[in-house]
Amino acid sequence: MADNTTSGASEHLYLPPAAPNDNHGHTVASWTLVVLVLVGVGIAAGAVVAAVVWLFWVGLGVVALGVVVGKVLQVLGHGQLSEVERA
Repeated sequence: MADNTTSGASEHLYLPPAAPNDNHGHTVASWTLVVLVLVGVGIAAGAVVAAVVWLFWVGLGVVALGVVVGKVLQVLGHGQLSEVERA
């Protein structure tokens, strides 16, 4: 049979410094970003189908606006906390 004795080494447990976020990104900043990006992509896709170039660029502008608004809301505290902020 195998020898089941330990060599005297102890086991070290390493725990995370803080519990991970449990909201899965369901924040005002993320939902605002997603809604604006989806609306912008919808406008741009409709413009491609209708062959309206200026409306396509408006749709891409709405997408860019969504990214900026989402980031601003995150900076203002309506987003998920970063690793540094949680610790």
